[in-house]
Amino acid sequence: MPAEMRCPIRYHDSYAVARVEGVLDLAGAVAIRSALLKCLAQCPEAVLVDLSRMRLGNPDAVSVFLVVARQAARWPAAPVALCAARPDAASLLRARAIERRCLLAPSLAAATRSLRSGHAPPSIREELLPAMGAGRRTREVITEACLRWKVPELVGPACTVATELVFNAVVHASTMMTLLVSLRGRYLHIAVRDGSTRPPVLDRDVDPAALRGRGLGLVDAMCRRWGSFPSDGGKVVWATLDLSPRS
Repeated sequence: MPAEMRCPIRYHDSYAVARVEGVLDLAGAVAIRSALLKCLAQCPEAVLVDLSRMRLGNPDAVSVFLVVARQAARWPAAPVALCAARPDAASLLRARAIERRCLLAPSLAAATRSLRSGHAPPSIREELLPAMGAGRRTREVITEACLRWKVPELVGPACTVATELVFNAVVHASTMMTLLVSLRGRYLHIAVRDGSTRPPVLDRDVDPAALRGRGLGLVDAMCRRWGSFPSDGGKVVWATLDLSPRS
């Protein structure tokens, strides 16, 4: 991150609090985006961005918050609140209609009051070894989650998707993994965090009869959406499934 920009992040209860410090220009926006995406990799219930120490450089750079909010809406379905912005920054955020995607709050306390729902969304985390037995444990975790959350119809597709994501991590990353499963809104969210920075690549030309290489194709076909982004020392590959059949 550029020397003039900092974005320390702390976690309070189930919320992530990121403090943007320095002059926000286009170079800084790239670094802020990276920091906030890594924050999303922790699957917080919400992301609160403290802008009280941010000064504007390039007005176009504020679009970084819109980019992050869009990603947060896709996965992990977490709201983003922009808090305590200085008057010039707050005016610009409203002029750019960023409040359509982000909550604009006068303070962190006000944002917390606005976002507090009383109950965190149900979620499960499981640490997995990079071994072939990880697939079996993944299916056990997914089955338990779907039955506990009363969505038994998702056991089959969710097990398939989660197993493919874990298998890819075993083969291509060979590091410890974290399986993240949560129920938010109208979707079941599945993600696997590993220690490789290499992004997943969907090969659409794989022979349907091939024994290898069809995993991401299955994920792509079965999910509402999927994707990946960097995390500290690796990446997160995520996917979402509808709670009810598509019309």
